[in-house]
Amino acid sequence: MKKFILYCLFVCTAFGAQSQVVEDDLQSNPQKEEKVKALYVAYMTQQLKLTPDEAQKFWPVHAQYDAELRAINKSGLSEIDREDAEVKVKKKYVASFTKVLGADRCNKFSIHDNQFRDKIKARLREMRQQRRQQMQQDGGNRPQGGGRRKLNGGQ
Repeated sequence: MKKFILYCLFVCTAFGAQSQVVEDDLQSNPQKEEKVKALYVAYMTQQLKLTPDEAQKFWPVHAQYDAELRAINKSGLSEIDREDAEVKVKKKYVASFTKVLGADRCNKFSIHDNQFRDKIKARLREMRQQRRQQMQQDGGNRPQGGGRRKLNGGQ
């Protein structure tokens, strides 16, 4: 089991948050990014009920999938073109994920992936709001470690 956990942590270094809001906010804090990666691997492993053998096959495919999605997010495409390109990548990997997970868990992968990202986005928004409130209470002084820039119109 320890080997499995170490393997998951090793593989998670190849994983990055594909959502631009999450990615931008986490890139400024590598420790936070690594923590989110580890949480993602643990969450997905639990939700998909991956066996060690399945995880060994799944995470390398996921790393390729994620790399392609990250490249799209960094490409500077318009919003509609970016979404179109993301859908094409997701369709491209359905067969690979189905081969490892089966059809039912392949469908659940997308659902759980979106749920995790929504939770992270909500938590980041909450943390930004808390920082703003703290700054207001401190009379506008920046919190230790510096403030973060606003993303998505300050959401």
